[in-house]
Amino acid sequence: MKLTVFGATGGIGREIVGQALASGHEVTAVVRNPAGLTASGARLTVLRADLTDPEELRGAVKGRDAVLSGLGARGRRDAGVAARLTRSVLTAMEAEKVRRLLVVSAAPLGPVPDGQALVDRAVLAIVNSVLKDTYDDLRVMESDLAASTADWTSVRPPKLTDQQVTGRYRTVVGGTPPRGRSLARADVAHAMLAMIDDPATVKQGVGVAY
Repeated sequence: MKLTVFGATGGIGREIVGQALASGHEVTAVVRNPAGLTASGARLTVLRADLTDPEELRGAVKGRDAVLSGLGARGRRDAGVAARLTRSVLTAMEAEKVRRLLVVSAAPLGPVPDGQALVDRAVLAIVNSVLKDTYDDLRVMESDLAASTADWTSVRPPKLTDQQVTGRYRTVVGGTPPRGRSLARADVAHAMLAMIDDPATVKQGVGVAY
Protein backbone atom coordinates (compact mmCIF):
# COMPACT_ATOMS: atom_id res chain seq x y z
CA MET A 1 0.00 0.00 0.00
CA LYS A 2 0.92 3.65 -0.35
CA LEU A 3 0.90 5.26 3.09
CA THR A 4 1.50 8.74 4.42
CA VAL A 5 2.70 9.14 8.01
CA PHE A 6 2.40 12.40 9.95
CA GLY A 7 4.34 12.86 13.16
CA ALA A 8 6.96 10.53 11.70
CA THR A 9 9.74 11.69 14.03
CA GLY A 10 7.74 11.01 17.22
CA GLY A 11 7.92 7.77 19.18
CA ILE A 12 4.88 6.17 17.55
CA GLY A 13 5.46 7.77 14.16
CA ARG A 14 8.98 6.35 13.88
CA GLU A 15 7.60 2.90 14.66
CA ILE A 16 4.86 3.24 12.04
CA VAL A 17 7.40 4.21 9.39
CA GLY A 18 9.83 1.43 10.25
CA GLN A 19 7.23 -1.31 10.50
CA ALA A 20 5.44 -0.18 7.34
CA LEU A 21 8.68 -0.24 5.35
CA ALA A 22 9.55 -3.67 6.77
CA SER A 23 6.15 -4.92 5.58
CA GLY A 24 6.78 -3.70 2.04
CA HIS A 25 4.63 -0.58 1.99
CA GLU A 26 5.56 2.64 0.22
CA VAL A 27 5.80 5.37 2.84
CA THR A 28 5.76 9.15 2.65
CA ALA A 29 6.95 10.56 5.98
CA VAL A 30 5.85 14.15 6.56
CA VAL A 31 8.14 15.96 8.98
CA ARG A 32 9.09 19.44 10.10
CA ASN A 33 12.71 18.44 10.63
CA PRO A 34 14.06 15.62 8.40
CA ALA A 35 17.09 15.24 10.70
CA GLY A 36 14.80 13.68 13.28
CA LEU A 37 13.94 10.73 11.03
CA THR A 38 16.34 7.78 11.16
CA ALA A 39 14.57 5.44 8.71
CA SER A 40 15.76 5.06 5.14
CA GLY A 41 15.06 2.94 2.10
CA ALA A 42 14.02 2.96 -1.53
CA ARG A 43 10.32 2.89 -0.60
CA LEU A 44 10.60 5.90 1.74
CA THR A 45 9.94 9.49 0.68
CA VAL A 46 10.66 12.19 3.25
CA LEU A 47 8.65 15.38 2.80
CA ARG A 48 9.31 18.51 4.80
CA ALA A 49 6.13 20.54 5.21
CA ASP A 50 4.34 23.15 7.25
CA LEU A 51 1.77 21.04 9.07
CA THR A 52 -0.48 24.03 9.65
CA ASP A 53 -1.01 24.61 5.91
CA PRO A 54 -3.55 22.20 4.35
CA GLU A 55 -2.60 23.28 0.83
CA GLU A 56 1.00 22.30 1.47
CA LEU A 57 -0.14 18.89 2.71
CA ARG A 58 -2.22 18.00 -0.34
CA GLY A 59 0.78 16.64 -2.22
CA ALA A 60 1.66 14.46 0.76
CA VAL A 61 -1.71 12.68 0.81
CA LYS A 62 -2.56 12.65 -2.90
CA GLY A 63 -3.08 9.14 -4.23
CA ARG A 64 -2.44 7.45 -0.88
CA ASP A 65 -4.30 4.38 0.30
CA ALA A 66 -4.23 5.51 3.92
CA VAL A 67 -2.90 8.24 6.18
CA LEU A 68 -1.59 7.45 9.67
CA SER A 69 -0.93 10.15 12.23
CA GLY A 70 1.16 10.11 15.36
CA LEU A 71 0.60 13.83 15.85
CA GLY A 72 0.00 14.94 19.39
CA ALA A 73 1.25 16.99 22.29
CA ARG A 74 4.67 15.98 23.62
CA GLY A 75 3.96 17.86 26.83
CA ARG A 76 1.32 19.95 28.53
CA ARG A 77 2.66 23.08 26.85
CA ASP A 78 1.77 21.58 23.46
CA ALA A 79 -1.90 21.12 24.30
CA GLY A 80 -3.99 22.04 21.27
CA VAL A 81 -1.56 20.74 18.68
CA ALA A 82 -3.37 17.44 18.00
CA ALA A 83 -6.66 19.07 17.04
CA ARG A 84 -5.05 21.92 15.12
CA LEU A 85 -2.73 19.80 13.00
CA THR A 86 -5.22 16.97 12.47
CA ARG A 87 -7.66 19.56 11.13
CA SER A 88 -5.07 20.49 8.49
CA VAL A 89 -4.62 16.83 7.57
CA LEU A 90 -8.39 16.33 7.26
CA THR A 91 -8.72 19.38 5.01
CA ALA A 92 -5.92 18.17 2.74
CA MET A 93 -7.39 14.66 2.57
CA GLU A 94 -10.85 15.94 1.71
CA ALA A 95 -9.41 18.08 -1.08
CA GLU A 96 -7.61 15.05 -2.53
CA LYS A 97 -10.51 12.64 -1.90
CA VAL A 98 -8.41 10.39 0.34
CA ARG A 99 -10.59 8.81 3.00
CA ARG A 100 -8.74 6.39 5.30
CA LEU A 101 -7.19 8.02 8.37
CA LEU A 102 -5.87 6.48 11.58
CA VAL A 103 -4.82 8.68 14.50
CA VAL A 104 -3.47 8.25 18.02
CA SER A 105 -5.69 9.36 20.89
CA ALA A 106 -5.70 8.10 24.50
CA ALA A 107 -7.49 5.52 26.64
CA PRO A 108 -9.17 8.06 28.97
CA LEU A 109 -11.30 9.22 26.03
CA GLY A 110 -12.88 5.78 25.80
CA PRO A 111 -15.60 4.39 28.08
CA VAL A 112 -14.64 2.96 31.46
CA PRO A 113 -14.85 -0.86 31.20
CA ASP A 114 -17.46 -2.72 33.23
CA GLY A 115 -15.97 -4.14 36.40
CA GLN A 116 -13.05 -1.72 36.49
CA ALA A 117 -11.62 -1.65 40.01
CA LEU A 118 -12.33 1.39 42.15
CA VAL A 119 -8.61 2.01 42.56
CA ASP A 120 -8.22 2.12 38.76
CA ARG A 121 -11.10 4.57 38.51
CA ALA A 122 -9.47 6.77 41.15
CA VAL A 123 -6.12 6.74 39.33
CA LEU A 124 -7.89 7.57 36.07
CA ALA A 125 -9.62 10.54 37.69
CA ILE A 126 -6.27 11.88 38.89
CA VAL A 127 -4.65 11.41 35.48
CA ASN A 128 -7.59 13.14 33.79
CA SER A 129 -7.19 16.10 36.14
CA VAL A 130 -3.42 16.42 35.68
CA LEU A 131 -3.56 16.05 31.90
CA LYS A 132 -6.86 17.86 31.38
CA ASP A 133 -5.55 20.22 28.68
CA THR A 134 -4.01 17.35 26.70
CA TYR A 135 -7.16 15.26 26.85
CA ASP A 136 -9.37 18.23 25.99
CA ASP A 137 -7.21 18.67 22.89
CA LEU A 138 -7.79 15.03 21.93
CA ARG A 139 -11.53 15.36 22.54
CA VAL A 140 -11.67 18.27 20.10
CA MET A 141 -9.66 16.20 17.61
CA GLU A 142 -12.06 13.27 17.92
CA SER A 143 -15.03 15.62 17.53
CA ASP A 144 -13.51 16.96 14.32
CA LEU A 145 -13.01 13.41 13.08
CA ALA A 146 -16.63 12.53 13.76
CA ALA A 147 -17.79 15.59 11.80
CA SER A 148 -15.55 14.84 8.82
CA THR A 149 -16.08 12.73 5.71
CA ALA A 150 -13.01 10.61 6.48
CA ASP A 151 -13.08 6.90 7.21
CA TRP A 152 -11.28 7.49 10.49
CA THR A 153 -10.13 5.34 13.37
CA SER A 154 -9.00 6.79 16.70
CA VAL A 155 -6.61 4.41 18.46
CA ARG A 156 -6.70 4.86 22.24
CA PRO A 157 -3.74 3.37 24.12
CA PRO A 158 -3.11 3.76 27.89
CA LYS A 159 0.33 4.62 29.33
CA LEU A 160 2.99 4.36 26.60
CA THR A 161 6.27 2.50 27.02
CA ASP A 162 9.36 1.95 24.89
CA GLN A 163 9.34 -1.85 24.78
CA GLN A 164 9.91 -3.80 21.58
CA VAL A 165 6.97 -4.77 19.38
CA THR A 166 5.19 -7.95 20.50
CA GLY A 167 2.05 -8.03 18.36
CA ARG A 168 0.27 -9.39 21.45
CA TYR A 169 -2.28 -6.94 22.82
CA ARG A 170 -6.02 -6.60 23.26
CA THR A 171 -8.28 -4.39 21.15
CA VAL A 172 -11.85 -3.33 21.85
CA VAL A 173 -13.72 -1.52 19.09
CA GLY A 174 -15.83 1.21 20.67
CA GLY A 175 -14.52 0.34 24.12
CA THR A 176 -11.56 -0.04 26.45
CA PRO A 177 -9.71 -3.25 27.42
CA PRO A 178 -10.31 -3.94 31.13
CA ARG A 179 -7.28 -3.42 33.36
CA GLY A 180 -5.24 -2.24 30.40
CA ARG A 181 -2.52 -0.15 32.00
CA SER A 182 0.20 0.13 29.33
CA LEU A 183 1.19 -0.47 25.73
CA ALA A 184 4.49 -0.09 23.88
CA ARG A 185 4.66 2.60 21.24
CA ALA A 186 5.84 -0.12 18.88
CA ASP A 187 2.64 -2.09 19.48
CA VAL A 188 0.49 1.02 18.99
CA ALA A 189 2.10 1.31 15.56
CA HIS A 190 1.58 -2.40 14.93
CA ALA A 191 -2.11 -2.08 15.83
CA MET A 192 -2.62 0.95 13.60
CA LEU A 193 -1.09 -0.79 10.59
CA ALA A 194 -3.22 -3.88 11.26
CA MET A 195 -6.41 -1.78 11.38
CA ILE A 196 -5.96 -0.10 8.00
CA ASP A 197 -7.99 -2.77 6.19
CA ASP A 198 -10.32 -3.63 9.07
CA PRO A 199 -13.82 -2.26 8.27
CA ALA A 200 -14.96 -2.84 11.85
CA THR A 201 -12.68 -0.04 13.01
CA VAL A 202 -13.92 2.61 10.58
CA LYS A 203 -15.46 5.65 12.30
CA GLN A 204 -14.68 4.10 15.68
CA GLY A 205 -12.52 4.68 18.71
CA VAL A 206 -10.54 1.55 19.45
CA GLY A 207 -9.05 0.79 22.86
CA VAL A 208 -5.72 -1.04 22.71
CA ALA A 209 -3.72 -2.37 25.66
CA TYR A 210 -1.81 -5.38 27.00
